[in-house]
Amino acid sequence: MLTACTAVRAQEPSVSAVQLTRLLEEHYRHLKTLRAVFLERYSEGPKQSRVESGTVYFRRPGQMRWEYESPEKKLFLADGKTIWFYVPYDHTVTKAPARESTDWRAPLALLTGKVELSRLCRTVELADQPGLPPGHSVLRCLPKGEQKAAAREHAPDSATDPAGAEDFTEVLLEVDSSSGELARIEIRQPGGVDLEYRFGNWQTDIPLPEELFRFQVPPGVAVVDGAALTAPQR
Repeated sequence: MLTACTAVRAQEPSVSAVQLTRLLEEHYRHLKTLRAVFLERYSEGPKQSRVESGTVYFRRPGQMRWEYESPEKKLFLADGKTIWFYVPYDHTVTKAPARESTDWRAPLALLTGKVELSRLCRTVELADQPGLPPGHSVLRCLPKGEQKAAAREHAPDSATDPAGAEDFTEVLLEVDSSSGELARIEIRQPGGVDLEYRFGNWQTDIPLPEELFRFQVPPGVAVVDGAALTAPQR
């Protein structure tokens, strides 16, 4: 005999990985700007995780602004050509060409119209995770790896193919199955490195001035050039 809870689950319409991927991509395909609050959790093996939070802005094409507010003020900014990482306390800013960046946030380029999951992933499948909110499902993206190098020979515009994706063992995306809205993204790397972003209070197509995505080096701040911008030191 089915319990009430089991009966409700049985009546919920199932969604395939292909359907959910299309829903996710279509939800963000025509949006020009986005704003959300985020919580970032970073962990490495058995070490205690570090949690940070702030506000993130996205603007097409290829622009992101991550304003970290707690526990320390930091700024990660992608203006479409250059990536900047600024830590006021250190009085330094690191810059690198966006196409060379291996930063953790590369998979989130799908929110700025720079990539589709089909270009980032070798396969996309549904992942079975307990404790999800009602109506949410999780997509598991397995990066292309070696296939990615061959693809670049036929697609020299690397801005549409985020660098650094070959370093990911898998990327998990929690999606609202009714709207396609992204609730969480978890990026797993070799060695037990795990980075998770949770999003809330999404606002879409709101006025965001172009100046918000331009970085002006403050007086007295040293600029460090890097061939690639890696994850901030923890």
